[in-house]
Amino acid sequence: MFSNNRSRDDRSGTSPAPLTQSGGASKRGMFSVIGPDIVITGSIRATSELHIEGRVEGDVDCSTLVQGADSQIFGSVTVESARVAGAIEGTVRAKLLTVERTARITGDVEYETITIENGGHVDGRLKHMSAITAAPLRAEPVQSVSDQPITIASIIGSD
Repeated sequence: MFSNNRSRDDRSGTSPAPLTQSGGASKRGMFSVIGPDIVITGSIRATSELHIEGRVEGDVDCSTLVQGADSQIFGSVTVESARVAGAIEGTVRAKLLTVERTARITGDVEYETITIENGGHVDGRLKHMSAITAAPLRAEPVQSVSDQPITIASIIGSD
């Protein structure tokens, strides 16, 4: 009845393409998902798109964030673009931010472009990023120029 079917081992030279990871830039169509039954305790850093449907207790740093309506993030969020539909307790920093009607953000929001749908809730300060401050979204460590304390006399000079 099924005599025309070949077994999997008899297929001619076709094998699935290997999975590859991005070298730093996000690839089109690549994304990671944190499902609704997952709780992550700790910070997340991703170079590609990140879909969060579960709970994250830590900071989120990624290229693009898509947050589900029932998800929760307890920590700061730093992204290029985000579509927020769930709850965030912490600061949000995004160049392009969409706050959907089911979203609840408790914390300060820094943005370049923002859309807040009717019903979307932000309890915190909204601050627009200028083009100059919007470029470096990643925090860089500050290096001290001198180990000597700065005093008013050293600034204006003493005779």
